[in-house]
Amino acid sequence: MNWREVAVTVSSVGEEAVADLFYQLGCLGVSVEDPELLRSYIESGNWDYHDFGEVELTGTSVVKGYFPEDDELADKLEKLDLGIRELLQRSPDWLIQAKGISLKEIDWETAWKAYFKPIHIGKHFLIKPTWEAVDPREGDIVLELDPGMAFGTGTHATTTLCLRALEDVVKPGQRVFDLGTGSGILAIAAAKLGAKVDAVDLDSVAIRVAQENVDLNHVNDQVRVVRGDLGTVLTGQADVVIANIIADVILILLPDLKRILRADGEFLASGIIENRADDVEEGLKEAGLEIVERLEDSGWILFRARWANYESV
Repeated sequence: MNWREVAVTVSSVGEEAVADLFYQLGCLGVSVEDPELLRSYIESGNWDYHDFGEVELTGTSVVKGYFPEDDELADKLEKLDLGIRELLQRSPDWLIQAKGISLKEIDWETAWKAYFKPIHIGKHFLIKPTWEAVDPREGDIVLELDPGMAFGTGTHATTTLCLRALEDVVKPGQRVFDLGTGSGILAIAAAKLGAKVDAVDLDSVAIRVAQENVDLNHVNDQVRVVRGDLGTVLTGQADVVIANIIADVILILLPDLKRILRADGEFLASGIIENRADDVEEGLKEAGLEIVERLEDSGWILFRARWANYESV
């Protein structure tokens, strides 16, 4: 199958809004090339395995989305164009340029690899692309990853927020449900923290990639990868439920949360763009949850929530 890469150059303040457009259209992959974010990572020392050279700050970011070239492509591109026009009406000072090229599947699978480098996240996680060599520090938990065409390299703010939260939340022996697992990175991280994990996704590509990454990290006995409609394929209840998706999908799955999250469990909701945070917060409260922590990074939000009527013994 061939794919259409659509690259939107936008003023840096508008990158989250453009990325959200792609997510709303069901993009199987979205990448953001942000010089300011890249420089911040370099200066922080997180990317200490690679020399990117001098990074030029342009004031713009490039947001790329990938669509299969099928019967739905024309409709999706028309909706994307309409969404960009609406953004320009609301923010006429933004610079927005869009262009598209066709890619064969093998091109997509390899073209982005130059930007995916080893990186430390949180206290202990070291994300290592399969094609890079690293020398782990004492205490590092290495997550070996080849995301292919599935979302989740660990470098996007929504995923880093989840990884940091998992370090604080997951305990050995717990059961974890990862809804919308993508590349499987969060499921693998939870397993390496000692949990048993059910990793769920609707997309067949994500399921294949997630299983390959589970195999790479030798956590097959701890992670079950299953294709299905998020919560509906799961039985029993988890101590921790992760949903690193988008706001609309999180709101849709909330009614199913009572069935799959223990009374004393915790819900990690991420993938929420800043301008949808109020909607999700209201939805969580209406579902009977209380927010115990709100984490933010680069315009993205993670809510850590528990059942409001649960009293610990």
